Order: sequence, then structure tokens, then C-alpha cells
Amino acid sequence: MVNADRPTVVLVHGFLDDAAVWRPVRAVLDRRGITTEAIDLAGMSGLPAEPGPYTLPRYADDVVALLDRVAGPVVLVGQSMGAQVVELAARQRPDQVRGLVLVTPVPLAGTSLPAEAVVPFKGLGGDAEGQRQARLGLSVSFPTEELDRLAAVGATVDPGAVPQFVDAWNDGVPEGAQPSTFTGPVLILRGAGDGFCTAELVDAGVAARFAGAEVHAVDGAGHWAHAERPEVVAEHLVGLVESLAGASGNTADGVDAQGWTAAFEKKTADAFGEAFVADVRLRATTLYRPVEGAAAVQQVMAAASSIYESLTFTQQATEGRRDYLEWEATAFGGTEISGVTILTKDEEGRIAEIAIHHRPLQAALTFSEVLGRKLDGIVDAEHFYSS
Repeated sequence: MVNADRPTVVLVHGFLDDAAVWRPVRAVLDRRGITTEAIDLAGMSGLPAEPGPYTLPRYADDVVALLDRVAGPVVLVGQSMGAQVVELAARQRPDQVRGLVLVTPVPLAGTSLPAEAVVPFKGLGGDAEGQRQARLGLSVSFPTEELDRLAAVGATVDPGAVPQFVDAWNDGVPEGAQPSTFTGPVLILRGAGDGFCTAELVDAGVAARFAGAEVHAVDGAGHWAHAERPEVVAEHLVGLVESLAGASGNTADGVDAQGWTAAFEKKTADAFGEAFVADVRLRATTLYRPVEGAAAVQQVMAAASSIYESLTFTQQATEGRRDYLEWEATAFGGTEISGVTILTKDEEGRIAEIAIHHRPLQAALTFSEVLGRKLDGIVDAEHFYSS
């Protein structure tokens, strides 16, 4: 059921792609009751016959025209070149755009690559195999069926238009040299394996321009994180939409949002540390023996939260200083996991002991093994299962 209090999510694709690339993400949002819209940018794979000019300001105007047809507030989401477009669109509708999500973003100021470096990109128009290889070269786990589809539709793009697309994202616009004027929440999702919009480029060219932007790396993804790991990207969007609607994105009705549930949304060690006492103790079915001490437990929980593709706390009970939280999650490409977390708190309400029970057994064993790999060299390997 769609929740009318939530912002509509408007999705803008990147270089050479089309609106259909967002279908897996939209499917997750639809299941969570979130309304979405996706636009095809002129001249690219969804609208190859649409005439130019093919510039960032023109594309921003097209997005604004869509916003004017959408009732109520929106969250704007743009991938790669689309991130440049949505930031420009947000400048024109500051009262309507409540949040920005920039997926593997190109800086608004452009990448400023030398002319010889962008020649291969400018030659991709009408070249299905060239587009296929370009996507493979910058991705980690691009789904084969979607790769084939995008190559086929991309072959219809006018070769004469593609240099204009490239100049648009490479040159950027002058506004990109200044701090952003957008004051709402900004979520930046970069592919952990993205060799184009690298961590250094995103941090210096994108995140530094926003006050308080949150940056998350999507494991197992390159430049097309929304196609490679759509469930992960979608759950980040759900969290932002729910927070803007005044509710936690990972708590069902009747479950209180708190430090523990919020930390799972943020997925950082610091977020978990805010809730712990110094000598906190963690026990779990995914651990051979407890992990003790705030620093170690923070690392374990941040790594564990990054494994989940989705996580919802579904039931809650409290007895004295203990909170009992039932939860449902997915990981490893949609594998369902569920369990119960017991939090024992001190007099000040900080978490002193954690007990986490996972089921089923095979998922718990896989979770333990993956967690051990993520924490190799950080937490003793003897804590984790290994096949």
C-alpha cells in the first residue's frame, strides 16, 4: 500500500542508459509502498530520436518539468551523469525537493578528463559491443541480461549525439566549483569497486560540497551500483524516504526507533558506538565466542550491517532493562534471514550486552563466514565459521 505521507522518489539515469535501468530498484520501493517516477533523458537509449541540445541545464529543465507534474515532495535520485542533473534540478525547486541521493556520482564541476581520455566514450554511439565492454570494464557484477538489454537499446543512439553527452559530464557547469546551495539531506552511494567515480573523486568533488552528506560504499558493485546491487541501493532509499516521512526506515509499526535500529540504517562503526558502554559484550549464533569491548563490537556490527540487503525490526518487547527485538532481513542476493536480538542496558540506557540469534542455520553459517572475511585482520578469525 502506498503511503501518501512519503515523498515520491524520482530517478534519473546516467550516460547512455534509460529509465528502465531502475526497474529492479523500483520493484523494491513499490513493495515498500513508495511511489516512484523515472525519466528518460533526451537523445539517450530511452529517447534516441529526441532532439538536442544535450546539456546538463536542458536535462535539469526536463526533470523540473516532471517535478511539476508530481504532487507533493520528492526525493531526487541520480546516477553518474544523472547526479549532476538532479542537483541542478533541485536548485530550481528547493521547496519541493526534500532529499538528494547521488549514486556513483560525477561531480557537478565535471571530471575534467583530457581530450584523449574521453575519445573512447565519444565513439560509443551506435556501438552495442563497445557499450557492453565499457560497462563491463567499470562494473563488478553487472547482470548479464541487463547488460545485453542496455547494449541493444544503446545501439539506437545517434553517434553524433554522444560527444555532446560526454562534453556535458566531463565539462560540468560553473556552479560545481562552489559549495552546493542544497540544504536537505544528501546520501551518496558509491560502488566499492568503481574505477571511474573513485572514493577520492567522490569525497573531494562531490561530498565536500555538501554540509553533512552521508557517503556509503556499496560492496560488490562498480559504477552501476543500482543495476549490480539494486536491493542495497533501494534499502538506502527506503531509509531516507522513511526518515523524511517522520518514521524509521527499518522499524515496523509498534517498534521504537532507537540508537540500535538507527545504527543499522547508518551502517557505520561510529553509529553503533554511540549506543554502547565501553566494555560491551556481543554474543551471537554467528560467533564461536563473544566479542568484547566497544571498539571491537563497533567494527563487528558495522561489518554485519553492511551484509544485509534489507533489515526490518518487526516486533518489540521490553522487560526491565532488556529489549527484545524480532527482525527479518535479506542477504546474499535475497536469502531470507530472521532472528531475535536481546539488548541489555545499563542504568543510563546504554547497551551493555547484546545477544543475536539468527536462523536458519545455513544462512547463519554463511553470514559468519562472510563476516569473518570482512573483518580479516581486525577481529580474530577464531570467532568466525570457515568452510
